[in-house]
Amino acid sequence: MVRRPLGNHHHGPDTLLVTPDAAQTEPVATETENLREVIERARFVLFDFDGPICRLFAGHSAEDVARNLVDWLEGQGLRGLLSEEERVHPDPHVVLQMVSLRHPSSDLVRELEELLTHHELKAVPSAWPTAYADPLIRTWTASGVRLAVTTNNSAKAAASYLESRGLSECFARHFYGRTHNLDHLKPHPHCLNRALSALGATPSAALMIGDAPSDFQAARQAGVPFLGYARNARKEEQLRKAGATDVIPSLELLLRVLRGQL
Repeated sequence: MVRRPLGNHHHGPDTLLVTPDAAQTEPVATETENLREVIERARFVLFDFDGPICRLFAGHSAEDVARNLVDWLEGQGLRGLLSEEERVHPDPHVVLQMVSLRHPSSDLVRELEELLTHHELKAVPSAWPTAYADPLIRTWTASGVRLAVTTNNSAKAAASYLESRGLSECFARHFYGRTHNLDHLKPHPHCLNRALSALGATPSAALMIGDAPSDFQAARQAGVPFLGYARNARKEEQLRKAGATDVIPSLELLLRVLRGQL
């Protein structure tokens, strides 16, 4: 599962496939040691929400939500506001951002953002937990590390989901999400800076866990170390191209290191 040793001192090929062969134990040990160092430095952990914690639209299609936003715009007589490509884009955040670019800080953007928040809250009951995320959150909290959510989703949706999992107390109300000012969406570091300020954390003592290039870019601008979570090869490639060097394919390794099992 391990694709590449963590850390900034890579000497092997870009992609390292680890097999049960005994000759591969050294790369595994290297990754585990580097991951342990990442964990030990972090006294504050900033989680992206949709990806590292859950798949928010697993049972409530993001494509359907995007289509609903477009339909709402057309109902307002604003079909021409989006290009044909934008009207069929599967990501509702793209639809929202395109409207914001053309009508920044407008009532239209505010209403569209609130409609997206409504759909995110509606998606919470059918969201899929990311494997190992729940025990990872509990274990990190038990060790005295303080947690926050820093997301481009609605903070209300993140809080609602974590409440449904019995995890909201682990975050002590530190949910920092999308505001009506869409210029502050990641890759802007606004939500990370808000979290750091509220936690009284120095950037170097924090760790950001995210699954998108915008997470990495926001962490870099905020001066926060970054650990990428890539559930598939496409996600990993995107993170690597953005410049992320520390990327794991599963939260299991992180949890096992944290529990002292590796």
